[in-house]
Amino acid sequence: MDTSSTYSIRLARAPDLDFLAEIEIDAFVTLREVLGIEDDGRTVPREKLEHSMDAKLLLVAADHSDRPFAFLSAAELDGAVYVTEIDVARRWQGKGVGRRLMQTIMEMAQKRGASGITLTTDRYVPFNAPFYASLGLRTLDEDEMPAGLLDILRFEIEHSTDPKRRVAMALWF
Repeated sequence: MDTSSTYSIRLARAPDLDFLAEIEIDAFVTLREVLGIEDDGRTVPREKLEHSMDAKLLLVAADHSDRPFAFLSAAELDGAVYVTEIDVARRWQGKGVGRRLMQTIMEMAQKRGASGITLTTDRYVPFNAPFYASLGLRTLDEDEMPAGLLDILRFEIEHSTDPKRRVAMALWF
């Protein structure tokens, strides 16, 4: 069933911020089940979401009543648009919402004149690195990474329970 006509992708507005932590926590349940962990996850600090919103790099997917049920947060980094977070509420997962959010941010990045889209993610979870690869992003070797992206990846590796799982990916325009 095509659900794309039952929701819209748009830039976030201030009232939307109240829903994003709830979406993130709900979406994390899927990751927690796949990884078999007991962690409850963490949410993106509101200040970071506000910064993304101010930069016009915070997208939401909103239902027919205009209530957000998914979001993508990004920031400018190294001349590219760096995707900091993408979450889809569980009842909307597997319906192409994450793909539409990513396609929208990719179009926005190109219109802004960014050099590409970058992100860090889990190498093995099917809805992480394999999903991004299906959109044209590829895993970067350390010597291909811009300095800011490399710093983020190194930080994540240092604070990860399994450093081999973390990977940086990019789609250059």
